[in-house]
Amino acid sequence: MHADTLLVFGRGVTVVDGRYRLTPESLARVRAAVNHVEHGRPERIVFTGGWALADGPTGPPVGSREGDLMLAAARAAGVAPEVELLAETRSRSTLENLLHTVEERLLGERAFTSARPLGIVSHGWHLPRVRYLIGKILRLRGAALLDVPVAGGNVPLSERMLAVGSRLCFLGCADPATLRRRERLVTRLSKRA
Repeated sequence: MHADTLLVFGRGVTVVDGRYRLTPESLARVRAAVNHVEHGRPERIVFTGGWALADGPTGPPVGSREGDLMLAAARAAGVAPEVELLAETRSRSTLENLLHTVEERLLGERAFTSARPLGIVSHGWHLPRVRYLIGKILRLRGAALLDVPVAGGNVPLSERMLAVGSRLCFLGCADPATLRRRERLVTRLSKRA
């Protein structure tokens, strides 16, 4: 099965010789999206990622944020011009990837179903948390989501903690403002610990 719309989650940006570059994990996610295009020709790909919480309040300049760099890498890989490529570049976390994508209406007005699922591109260890957050924010579950997993990579300890923390922190909540407040609170508390 193939998805008409792909939502690609970033995995970081590094600075090399004063230039912003995607991490190998982010590039692997772009390659997975490009591979999906070659086999199924989606209509739209949305790349998500601004900068990490640890990178300060302003992050990289516009054009050098993760979503921008992923979009450029997909174009350089030869994604067909009829595939619409979009980037969400304000986010600093997986939760914000989704919230900003919705706020900016980057997914359009599409109804995602088991016959026309939303493709989610990330490492296999990240997909359970992504699915959980998509269920909260977009109310999509099960077959309305199509995993496009990126192979490889060990599960970072931080991901295990985030997966558990997300379920506890966001329990009983789906309101975007409340989700943001809770995430900020948990971030502040974890920095103090």
